[in-house]
Amino acid sequence: MEGDVFNQLQESFDGMHGRIHILEEKVPVELQMQYFRYSRMLLKRDNPARPLKDEECDELFSQLRTDEELTQRQKRHLLSMLGTARNVRAYRMLEDYVGYADEEVKDWSYLALMEARIALESELSDERQFFISTGLGGKGEKLRYFILLTTRERQPLQAYQRQVIEREMDYAFSREGCEIERLDIAERHVELLLLCPMRANLKQILSRIMNECNQYGDFLSDTFTITNVKELSPEEIEEIINTDENNKASD
Repeated sequence: MEGDVFNQLQESFDGMHGRIHILEEKVPVELQMQYFRYSRMLLKRDNPARPLKDEECDELFSQLRTDEELTQRQKRHLLSMLGTARNVRAYRMLEDYVGYADEEVKDWSYLALMEARIALESELSDERQFFISTGLGGKGEKLRYFILLTTRERQPLQAYQRQVIEREMDYAFSREGCEIERLDIAERHVELLLLCPMRANLKQILSRIMNECNQYGDFLSDTFTITNVKELSPEEIEEIINTDENNKASD
């Protein structure tokens, strides 16, 4: 994540005053966009009119649960109808359904449930409602990030350097209210899956950690990667490392 983009993201969070909803599940960004485009289309059409009646929701849910011939597209349609129903009964149905949804529509059902929740809270509360979704999801008011650190000049990490990384990360992140979900220290890079309070300055926290680590041998590269879109694959990680090395070689 580029520095200026990350700063803009942090500033947008600071300007939010109201009830914040974070999608907790890891749902691909492309699928999220598909869902909300379809949702907006249904609401614009408004046929049948919202809010849906209880019996209309019952009929939709019954079809979703019992019709074994439904295609993925038809299941998505039914879930979106319930998600846009503006009906407490529909919300409870979706809340139940996500627990056993077919894999092909599980992510779609999460999005429908989130939309139903936000719509109902908007009607019941005077607070503004904000929905934050990323490809990696989150937990409570924390967003999940994938972070990649690399060693300087691709030097292999020594045993004591691994211990320094673990110690400094555990101390600094816990102090800032972050949660380390996964920390993998490879030979020449570090992968981290982290839950971080959305208003925390993650870039600043990470820079402090790297500075502390480098007091013990200057072994971590100054550049790092932060993304909340997806976890990087081994091939993508290798490409980033090679690109960094090539850029340094050309300086």
